[in-house]
Amino acid sequence: MRPRPVGGRLTVLEADERPLWGRSPAEAFVPPGLATGSADGWSSFERVLCVRLDAIGDVLMTTPAFRALKAARPDRRLTLLTSTAGAAAGRLVPEIDEVVVYDPPWMKATTERDDVEVDRAMVATLAAGHYDAAVVFTVHDQPALPAALLTYLAGIPRRLAHSRDKPYRLLTEWVAEPEPDAPLRHEVRRQLDLVAAVGVGAADEHLSVRVPAEASRAIRDRLAGLGVAPRTPWLLVHPGSTAPSRTYPGEAWAAAARELGEHTSWPIVWSGGPNERSFVNLVRDASGVGTSIAGELTFAELTALVAVAPLLVTNNTGPAHIAAAVGTPVVDVYAQTNAQHGPWQVPNRVLFADVPCRGCHRSVCPMGHHRCLRDVPPEAVTEAVLDLAAEVGLIDLVAGRSHEARRAVV
Repeated sequence: MRPRPVGGRLTVLEADERPLWGRSPAEAFVPPGLATGSADGWSSFERVLCVRLDAIGDVLMTTPAFRALKAARPDRRLTLLTSTAGAAAGRLVPEIDEVVVYDPPWMKATTERDDVEVDRAMVATLAAGHYDAAVVFTVHDQPALPAALLTYLAGIPRRLAHSRDKPYRLLTEWVAEPEPDAPLRHEVRRQLDLVAAVGVGAADEHLSVRVPAEASRAIRDRLAGLGVAPRTPWLLVHPGSTAPSRTYPGEAWAAAARELGEHTSWPIVWSGGPNERSFVNLVRDASGVGTSIAGELTFAELTALVAVAPLLVTNNTGPAHIAAAVGTPVVDVYAQTNAQHGPWQVPNRVLFADVPCRGCHRSVCPMGHHRCLRDVPPEAVTEAVLDLAAEVGLIDLVAGRSHEARRAVV
């Protein structure tokens, strides 16, 4: 669908693959092929190391590329090298056989350390894995060469990545970095294009995650204790994020939740990670609606919660990508820090206010005004939720409220 304006600068997007904000979807983009190296042999490698050193959402958005690598040779063993944060998701990715945790010094989230023994030990660990090849997955503004050096020192013979800088011997298969000069691709598409450069195609481009049975049982019991009955509409609201620049203001979340309660009377469950508990509880208390279980769930249980939720409302953060992986419709209040991480192949609404400073890639708003989110009014969130709920059939499940809710959408 095409973007549609809502209230001045505010825009609601209803598409899966959207280019950089402000570019025309008609702009064609041909992914680059190999600048150096060859696709020969990539279909036969038995042991492949996948390097994705980012957070939960980044790992999940790479799962279609993992699946493509696995499908190219079903008995292939895939090992994921990822951060402590990314490992929580990696352990639930069905295509991954083993997860190795490493927090490298070139990643922002890594705590400062003086001892390099951790890094030397990781080289030895990777060397002991006897991998045939390594694929380094990165976002477009993240250098791949430090991770490429790690795999080179580990003696992994074939090494594939995007790189803006000339890698010389660090990569055997080099795809020259086209972004941001070319139109930005969705993160999923970027990683699929990377493996396609060595002849690995994808028949299924959906995100994937495995929901453990024990986590599903725990969440069913938890929801029953909260009075949320099976097969009845309710909303899951995850208002936090790992970056302040991507977090919709708490007072706006509270106002949107109050308005949703007035329009629907649906139960609202508030979720969040351990570091978000105080923020989420303050927002819930300010809204006066729903129950918070922020900080009380394991990652597997959060995944199970998103999987059974009729609809998720959140920022552009990890749970939005969990929703895409499990098929839960999502309303995403989307900061314009980057354009590549919208909901993928799942019913969605994406809300943002267009600003000249879009694409800043910053964890804290560099302008200090946070207008890309502050200019999204709470009533627009309510409208998007009701609109999406009507699209996926939730409105019709509320006897006696269908007319009122549909009138609110109009």
